[in-house]
Amino acid sequence: MEKSLISLTKFSAEELNLMCIFDTANRETLRNGLIAALHDVYEPEMIEVFGSTLEKLDTITDEDFTAIGFYLADDDDFIDGGYIDDNFAIDGDAFGE
Repeated sequence: MEKSLISLTKFSAEELNLMCIFDTANRETLRNGLIAALHDVYEPEMIEVFGSTLEKLDTITDEDFTAIGFYLADDDDFIDGGYIDDNFAIDGDAFGE
């Protein structure tokens, strides 16, 4: 079976790992969890990861969200600046990165 590739916003390993510790039942549930937890985050780097994750979640559809295979990512999961798994690839140029 050929892999289905959908061009989406680039999520970093840190963003994917952050999303994995929240309820990923759907995009809105994840967004609400991130927003609620953000009030208890004081580390500037983590605030940035939360913010970039929320921005990127706003750019994808619910259908694209359901295609994301949530698991803890490492640097080996990234090819040419984009994330790839068995279901889709994320274009590394989405935000000019």
